[in-house]
Amino acid sequence: MSPFTPDQFAAVQKSNLNHLFALTNMAFDGFQKLTELNLQAARTTLAEGQENVQAVLAGKDLREVFAVQSNLGQPAAEKAVAYARNVYEIASNTQAELSRAVEAQYEQHNRNVQAFVDTFVKNAPAGSEALTALLQSSVAAASSTYQSLQSVAKQTAEVAKTNFATTAAAANGAAQQAAPRASKQ
Repeated sequence: MSPFTPDQFAAVQKSNLNHLFALTNMAFDGFQKLTELNLQAARTTLAEGQENVQAVLAGKDLREVFAVQSNLGQPAAEKAVAYARNVYEIASNTQAELSRAVEAQYEQHNRNVQAFVDTFVKNAPAGSEALTALLQSSVAAASSTYQSLQSVAKQTAEVAKTNFATTAAAANGAAQQAAPRASKQ
């Protein structure tokens, strides 16, 4: 006798498809946010470029032209850091949503597997103790491996977040130091 009926199998497949569609929608939402950020950045860059060209052309002498040009460095660097921060936030938030959804799906799957193993053990014929023990230990080992991988993934995400914050702060500091030197030239 099979532990799964056709209706149960169909329900599992339907659940898996719904989960796949949910993950796909989350990924597309992240992609849409990134696309909107890129479009806004392009609009802003175009408008600022036009303003900068007009300011340079409005300069009466070379000194005014160089003064306008020297004032462009720091805002551009700050905007690049802000853009990178926004990209990171979108990617990080999307990854966190996907991770939560996958984790929830895994936990449900793990409960289903454990229920299957329990049912199998209860209905196992006499003399199959070794097989049932192997099945139970395999499920426990898989669960332990997943927990370890999940812990490593969370630690890696935290390290990446810390490294990004450090890099962004360093880039911002470098841009602020470069601006006074550029305006003196």
